[in-house]
Amino acid sequence: MRIVRFTKNGREGLGLLQGDDAITVRWEDEGFGAAAFLKALGAGPSGLAAFAAELGQGAALQLADVSLATPVPLTGKILCLGANFGEHASEANFAHSKYAPVFIRVRDSLVAPGESLIKPKLSDDFDFEGELAVVVGPGGRHIPVERALDHVAGYSIFHDGSVRDYQLDAPQWTLGKNFHRSGSLGPAFVSAQDVPPGGKGLRLQTRLNGAVVQDASLSEMLIDVASAVSILSGVMLLEPGDVIAMGTPAGVGLFREPPLFMKAGDICEIEIEGLGTLRNDVVDEA
Repeated sequence: MRIVRFTKNGREGLGLLQGDDAITVRWEDEGFGAAAFLKALGAGPSGLAAFAAELGQGAALQLADVSLATPVPLTGKILCLGANFGEHASEANFAHSKYAPVFIRVRDSLVAPGESLIKPKLSDDFDFEGELAVVVGPGGRHIPVERALDHVAGYSIFHDGSVRDYQLDAPQWTLGKNFHRSGSLGPAFVSAQDVPPGGKGLRLQTRLNGAVVQDASLSEMLIDVASAVSILSGVMLLEPGDVIAMGTPAGVGLFREPPLFMKAGDICEIEIEGLGTLRNDVVDEA
């Protein structure tokens, strides 16, 4: 199943994708809002399937007639792994340790599919990073790795837009990873049952103005999805709707000769096999 969140004429709703162009929808004022979706995510596969079945009974709309929101409401934690692909760690000259570096993004650092990323006025070093997004279903602490995928409700696509000078000219990465409206999440939530376990083997490709800049298999992740869920749950309580971004492959703009950074007018597309394409343009900060 593929579920989208959207707005239309000032109303919010949830839709079940029917093919590439059509959705069947239910509305927030009918009880199908963010809270109901989070409850369904936490109910496990059967609860989520029942929720999707109700969405499937809704009115028919065309996807082009709605404005997409992030596929899950950004009310939970947004946890991001760094240097989690071997070639990217090598190009960054980053020595990988037992635990990948983990940082948190705040919700207003992200935009929805189709919305504009903002290149900040404070820097020209605005870089692209295509990533797999993991959406937590049933939450928990100290989740064993062998049961960790039972706590994954589904997947989406994450753009971890990074402002490199602010990221790297500091002892940690928080500032460079949290500029206002510098990243994105979407386009749809895809249930775990429709994706190979942990996304293994899926192809990720990032394109800037149509040119391929990143192309890798998700099998190349150093810490896989199950291990990430297990490690993070040992530290904090994972809850339904939390998002885990799994890190980016090699090819980022910082390590190219010359460096390749995003600028106003650019179009960045991140495609993951089976999950769709996350597309955003870039504008200058006003």
